[in-house]
Amino acid sequence: MFEGERPTGSKPQIYRELALMAEGLFRGERDAIANAANLSGLLWMGISDLNWAGFYFLRGEALVLGPFQGKPACVRIALGSGVCGTAAAGRKTVIVPDVEKFPGHIACDAASRSELAVPLFSATRLVGVLDLDSPSPDRFDEADAKGVEVLAALWLAASDFI
Repeated sequence: MFEGERPTGSKPQIYRELALMAEGLFRGERDAIANAANLSGLLWMGISDLNWAGFYFLRGEALVLGPFQGKPACVRIALGSGVCGTAAAGRKTVIVPDVEKFPGHIACDAASRSELAVPLFSATRLVGVLDLDSPSPDRFDEADAKGVEVLAALWLAASDFI
């Protein structure tokens, strides 16, 4: 379906193109897991310099691993722990330029050096976190945060939650 090369241009241009692709992937499909799997693949394919892209879903008081692309990952993360748990508990996007300097960072992949975690809300209910890791320090900035937040919003709007 998407055999083209990685989108190019400015970060806003890349994220606009990824958003169009995501809308196409989600069209006619309401299953949150299927859509999360496709969005993980799209992020992996479409954003340069990643070593992990995927979802954690809220189950009780922990985030539990969902669909992703990359090396095997930590299965459970407590709310407030690590970058993902911090994003979930704080209810806001977290950009970490150097994970080695982030207090309480959870090293699922020792190669990761920077991270971006976007909390996911269905109405006001936290459903999880969309997480991107890079082997490069300072990989993510506000343009990435805004672009991934738009993609997360598209996923949320296209998906039904139990």
